[in-house]
Amino acid sequence: MLAASLAAAAQAPSAQDGPLQSNSDLPRLHLIGNDDIVRMAKAGLGDDVLVQTIQMQPGHYDTTPDNLIALKSAGLSDRVIAAMEAHGAAPAIHDPERATLRNRDDLAPAHSGGLPTPERTPDLPPGVDEIGVYYKLPSGPHANQWQPLQTERVVFRSGGAIKSALTQGILAKDEYGHIERAKSPLGLPNGFEILIYAPVGTDANEYDLLRLRDHKTYREFRTLTGGILHTTSGPGPDEVDFQPKKLAAQLYTFTIPNDIEKGEYGILPPGSANQRGFADTGKIFTFSIIE
Repeated sequence: MLAASLAAAAQAPSAQDGPLQSNSDLPRLHLIGNDDIVRMAKAGLGDDVLVQTIQMQPGHYDTTPDNLIALKSAGLSDRVIAAMEAHGAAPAIHDPERATLRNRDDLAPAHSGGLPTPERTPDLPPGVDEIGVYYKLPSGPHANQWQPLQTERVVFRSGGAIKSALTQGILAKDEYGHIERAKSPLGLPNGFEILIYAPVGTDANEYDLLRLRDHKTYREFRTLTGGILHTTSGPGPDEVDFQPKKLAAQLYTFTIPNDIEKGEYGILPPGSANQRGFADTGKIFTFSIIE
């Protein structure tokens, strides 16, 4: 009896043996890959949605020459492919050891046989600390200091629809943006400077400077969706032309002209109209021209 008891005790798991279920039963993080992006593109999702997904979601993309050719043959745009390559150069999952290497200036260049130099964060002007839109006034208490433009919630509603032969029959709907409150909380004089700190793989020309139609209790604007803005259908009816100048990687600037009309304005970041959140909402950077 004593021998049987000892044998049973030897087979029974102790508190130090850990959980009975294996680690393989634990939920694993799903990394988006090449096939996922191709499937999303074939489902009709636009470049704005694909690029934002690549930038925001954990993923691993194989961008060897053969795979780049396969991605192009599958119909992906150069912009989407570039975002996949950029994601590979700057992993979305934080790695303290890699972050330490990123900040060292003595990394051996790739051609020397050492570690390849990771993509570096652009040198940011004072006051610019995250992706967004900033303004700078030429005079006043904060003269020549970049200040963040605040965002407001915008609700999108679809209007009529058109089909264009140039878009191969893709349906393009008029999109109406609705912003609560009649005025922006920020009033500015004309002639100030705007700075855009854009996400990787995004160009400043993908942002829209909009003249907002102000009403008694709200503001609104009309633009176009479907990934054809600035291309086949031209600018939307409420868009204001601007010519951004590239300062560095991801950094662009332009000046609000002195003769711009007084009123309500907004800067719509790319993806806001096509990648909606809860209740078809997005965000827009707003300001008022008060003189």
